[in-house]
Amino acid sequence: MSLNKAIMHGKEHREPYRGAKAIDPTCRNHGDDPWARDNRLYKYDREYEGDMEYLKAMLKEIDQLKEVVKSV
Repeated sequence: MSLNKAIMHGKEHREPYRGAKAIDPTCRNHGDDPWARDNRLYKYDREYEGDMEYLKAMLKEIDQLKEVVKSV
């Protein structure tokens, strides 16, 4: 049944949005407002920071190895 047909026959039971969700679609679930996006992606930001620390440590080790190779 299509949405228009369901509305016409009174089978549509969706409730209208309330509060901020009624005004701004970016505030709805999976929205793109900065507050909700940061809360939703917090886990991945923490993983990214850990990866960056690991990469920095690896770069330091590579630089130390280059110095060793130059001295030989």
